[in-house]
Amino acid sequence: MLCATPIGNLQDMTPRVVEALKTADLIAAEDTRDSLKLLRHFGISTPTTSYHEYNKVEKADYLIARMREGETVALITDAGTPAISDPGEILVKRCLEEGIPVTSLPGASACITALTLSGLPTRRFCFEGFLPSDKKEKKEVLEELREESRTIVLYEAPHRLLRTLTQLYETLGDRRVTLCRELTKRFETVLPTTLKEAVSLYEEQEPRGEYVLVLEGRSLAEKKKEIAAGWESLSIGEHLRFYEEQGFPHKEAMRLAAKDRGISRRDIYQYLIDEKNS
Repeated sequence: MLCATPIGNLQDMTPRVVEALKTADLIAAEDTRDSLKLLRHFGISTPTTSYHEYNKVEKADYLIARMREGETVALITDAGTPAISDPGEILVKRCLEEGIPVTSLPGASACITALTLSGLPTRRFCFEGFLPSDKKEKKEVLEELREESRTIVLYEAPHRLLRTLTQLYETLGDRRVTLCRELTKRFETVLPTTLKEAVSLYEEQEPRGEYVLVLEGRSLAEKKKEIAAGWESLSIGEHLRFYEEQGFPHKEAMRLAAKDRGISRRDIYQYLIDEKNS
């Protein structure tokens, strides 16, 4: 069972999760010391074992063995929903491969909480979690995000926040961003701003607490404009030959070229006539 736990406010613990944790045979927790406080608060005395990033492979074998024997294992993370930016995804994959049924008991999630508070579009979004620590991989991910038109959700630790905001600004340009911290807690902060303003703010102010960044996706109009500018570097004749060399019939090549350039097929016809006459 994947059991979501509060991301700050203990009242967000669902009765269903409390009951599931009480009746499970074993609770696998990211940090057993932190989880003990939560479990004691709700009077849960189920045995616990650690399951985290550094033991996720060998511990998965142990948990799978317990489940094969008919025991119920409940998985919790330090805060929020297991398997989201969490090694729980490895255990779920292993369970499915072994034919062991998995169920998820929903609850708090920092990603969704921040997204709904951001004031940015929520119909389409992508969740990136924490950016890679490897410089080369991080650069590649940032380049991908530069083209992303959906709202982007990221997690970041306070000591890396300024560097990440700076890299986002340098790669993606200035965009709207909502910075969320201390979600569901007493000093919850939701700051709608821009990447440029956020960089300036944290050059002067030390960030504190874990952050969720909700970032505006690239404008589709801007993306289309850039693509159109690329096509305009070709003559209409070169544009038609580009499609014809890929096997498109002449009329289809005309239609595609007209669409790319934002003009009508009549304009393409006129170009061909003028070219022939000249």
